[in-house]
Amino acid sequence: MRFWDSSALVPLVVQEPSSGMMTGLLARDPDCLVWWATPVEIGSALARLERESALPPAVGRRARRRLETLAEAWHEVRPLDAVRREAGRLLRVHPLRAMDALQLAAAVTAAQALGGPGALPFVCLDRRLSEAAAREGFPVEPEPA
Repeated sequence: MRFWDSSALVPLVVQEPSSGMMTGLLARDPDCLVWWATPVEIGSALARLERESALPPAVGRRARRRLETLAEAWHEVRPLDAVRREAGRLLRVHPLRAMDALQLAAAVTAAQALGGPGALPFVCLDRRLSEAAAREGFPVEPEPA
């Protein structure tokens, strides 16, 4: 099982340079764990691409269908008080945006049940979030540059 940040899931629903790499990771381990608000974050990314005319409407519709298919199979970390408290801590120690802190807090909370962050790979394409996850002890895929 891997924890997947939204940044790593977007290339699974729309074609991006990292799509092949993310598809390969998913094929090796299709057991995904995500934060509860991940579908909203990905929906926001798709809507922005459509507004900017970088994603034709038909491609956007296919992407949303692929997202629904992914969501049927993944596991979600629910919006718990523990996640909110952890996000507050993470904001104090890492230069993160609020949604990134919630993503990482969800992974930290889930990892506690598995023996700690070292037991749960964190899949992310956002440099700042990847660096924070690595500092928290997660094995990050792909490794931050």
